[in-house]
Amino acid sequence: MSEKEKNHKITTSSGIPVYNYEDSQTAGPRGPVLLQDYFLHEKLAHFNRERIPERVVHAKGSGAYGTFTVTHDITKYTRAKLFSEIGKQTRVFLRFSTVGGEKGSADSERDPRGFALKFYTEDGNWDLVGNNTPVFFIKDAKKFPDFIHTQKRDPYTNCKSATMVWDFWSLNPESLHQVMILMSDRGTPFSYRHMHGFGSHTFSFINKENERYFVKFHFKTQQGIKNFTNAEAAKMRGVDADHAQRDLVEAIDKGDFPRWDLKVQIMTEEQASNYKFNPFDVTKVWSQKEFPLIDVGVLELNENPDNYFAHVEQAAFAPAHVVDGISFSPDKMLQGRILGYPDAQRYRLGANYEQIPVNRCPFAANNYQRDGAMRIDGNGGSKPNYFPNSFDDTFADENYKQPAEPLQRDVYADWFDRNGENENDHYTQAGDLFRLMTPEDKANTISNIVGSMRGISGEKRDLIINRQLCHFFRADISLGLGVAQGLGVDVTQHATGMVHPN
Repeated sequence: MSEKEKNHKITTSSGIPVYNYEDSQTAGPRGPVLLQDYFLHEKLAHFNRERIPERVVHAKGSGAYGTFTVTHDITKYTRAKLFSEIGKQTRVFLRFSTVGGEKGSADSERDPRGFALKFYTEDGNWDLVGNNTPVFFIKDAKKFPDFIHTQKRDPYTNCKSATMVWDFWSLNPESLHQVMILMSDRGTPFSYRHMHGFGSHTFSFINKENERYFVKFHFKTQQGIKNFTNAEAAKMRGVDADHAQRDLVEAIDKGDFPRWDLKVQIMTEEQASNYKFNPFDVTKVWSQKEFPLIDVGVLELNENPDNYFAHVEQAAFAPAHVVDGISFSPDKMLQGRILGYPDAQRYRLGANYEQIPVNRCPFAANNYQRDGAMRIDGNGGSKPNYFPNSFDDTFADENYKQPAEPLQRDVYADWFDRNGENENDHYTQAGDLFRLMTPEDKANTISNIVGSMRGISGEKRDLIINRQLCHFFRADISLGLGVAQGLGVDVTQHATGMVHPN
């Protein structure tokens, strides 16, 4: 038998050739199935386990491999090796996603879009896990489970609930800036190729002199921004629920490789300590007039995964994964994600999830972690599983030590109000965003808000609407008036706080 014939035999998972792939072994042509037909058991048992737990958020996504190429010198800000010289290329994997929907939801739902990048660098994998928006709904990770519960299904009806959504937003005005983006046409991108990406959080750069700079990451699409209107998005949900997935795969297959320009904003430690608002508040943006965008490089997606499950579904990202020259900030949401994301991946994929090819560092990875389900790298062989030891020459490299982070004097551990003094302006940037919109965008945003808020029901309906209208009026009078009129609210009584929907 030729080698080719041997390689084409159907076998069990343990490599044993299968005699009959389609018929179960039975006692006679019409008799009962025999327990000894192991391959029948293997097929059914594996089939029952084909679905790993879907992500709690960002369940439905699309992904592709590509390259990041440095086009401008930023080495005065960071010593990260992937930025070390102009022309340097780093392989990347990018996963796009919706946030609140399940794995079978439609790509054109009104929702933020995930923008999660994995850079395979020689100093390890750097995960920049952001969205297509520069801000988020909340500023403290302690609120994250509650927020996501409102975006999922009502525990009584098992349906999506506008009442839950707007009740939460109206009780948490810090969400207003992100709500304005979501309710504009930016909440329904035409495709993943036609939207920007952001790191969203504030991170830090560290240069060769151990100087720290704070940084925000912006990926600007070269394809141009293109959005659905609400009506177009609703239509696409019925025409092709997988429109964004199909669009990405087909574009790359035909060589129309999508590209984004990476730009950064830089803030010094001194500027951060004296800034007019908390620069680590993820519900706020930094002024691009004060902190202009600096060109860095070009991201290109040019390779579709050959198997969706192996690459896209098993891709695992964590903001905890930063490399030398890139670090964190006091952003409270980021600090919570440093804990929450790796924990979610261990639950979903197992303790050894970083050995899965899409997640594996292509360069050396040495540690004393051992065992656990699905260990596939030899488990360290006969080498010691403890450190220090007398048998190998591994060491902790002091060259990768980060500079000490200065802390405020006389700081006491406590539970501080995230919206305390100088932290509670939720309206200026949200209003500025609305005032920057074109008349058409303003009209669409108001229409989208009204359409969503009409779904609020129950005995608390008037209370929730009244509370949210107060936020809209504080952001911009014309915004508040437009939403109130769309809901049939008597705004003449608004000054007394008594707004009654008709």
